[in-house]
Amino acid sequence: MSLLSLPTLSDIEAAAQVVYREFPPTPQYRWALLSERLGADCWVKHENHTPVGAFKIRGGLVFFDALARRGELPREVISATRGNHGQSIGWAARVHGVRCTIVVPRGNSVEKNAAMRALGVHLIEHGTDFTESADHARQLAAERGARAERSTDVLMVPSFHHDLVCGATTYWLEFLRAVPQLDVAYVPIGLGSGACAAIAAKRALNHGVRIVGVVSQHATTYADSLAAGHVVEAAATTRIADGMAVRRADPQALAVLAGGLDHVVLISDDEVATAMRAIYTDTHNLAEGAGAAALAAALQERQALRGQQVGLALTGANVDAALLAEILAKQ
Repeated sequence: MSLLSLPTLSDIEAAAQVVYREFPPTPQYRWALLSERLGADCWVKHENHTPVGAFKIRGGLVFFDALARRGELPREVISATRGNHGQSIGWAARVHGVRCTIVVPRGNSVEKNAAMRALGVHLIEHGTDFTESADHARQLAAERGARAERSTDVLMVPSFHHDLVCGATTYWLEFLRAVPQLDVAYVPIGLGSGACAAIAAKRALNHGVRIVGVVSQHATTYADSLAAGHVVEAAATTRIADGMAVRRADPQALAVLAGGLDHVVLISDDEVATAMRAIYTDTHNLAEGAGAAALAAALQERQALRGQQVGLALTGANVDAALLAEILAKQ
């Protein structure tokens, strides 16, 4: 597989204009209580404030815009998700008048499923985890494509792709330009688009920020793969951080992360839950598990962060009400 070419500054700025047709730049704030808790100036990039409550929408918009500019829009797209990528593809497909089928694992987030259906997505539940859902989505795309009048009528949209990364990079461009003094930034790793986007923006701006990847202790494929130097599958059993519940690392993402991350922090579901409570208490924002992962990692490393400017990517807020209530009730 060829190495992923990271977007340039002009690529990112062009992608930002595509994103801003749908919504404006999201805010970033220095939260006093979080800074007090962390013992360092703590800046939060609020990707929970997009129209789908997560950063992923940016990638879908840029992906579909690229298809449209090439005259390659299909009649139908098929993809797989745990929720936020599916909302992104569903939103962008609706904008361009394209049918959208999304495969999710059985037992997926009820509220994320409902949000996708509300965007006009045809939802299929298949498999026990994201990897099985993605494999099934590829099979469906091949079968439907074989039956289509034209080979271009059906397109499988991957969860990791240059255009998806380019879209995600727009939020890091906003963040690093708004807070140029950042010393270190934490970003959760699911399939890798957000973390690769952080690295791309850092390089495009020639910024000195250190990018720290955050991996769930209950879904360690990226930590294991980075240590081994090749893709290593690992069970994805996290109950809370479903956006990080990936069993098989993407080889292209792995190559980018290996060359761009300062280091990786492993966090537990208990640490994620603590961070979700802290974000609610200190900012009155909601964070899904993956959305709170950056804070969980920073809190783990807070002794080393004193006196620094710390950036946290709050990547999404799409947590089911029942799970959120359970987490907030615990102390």
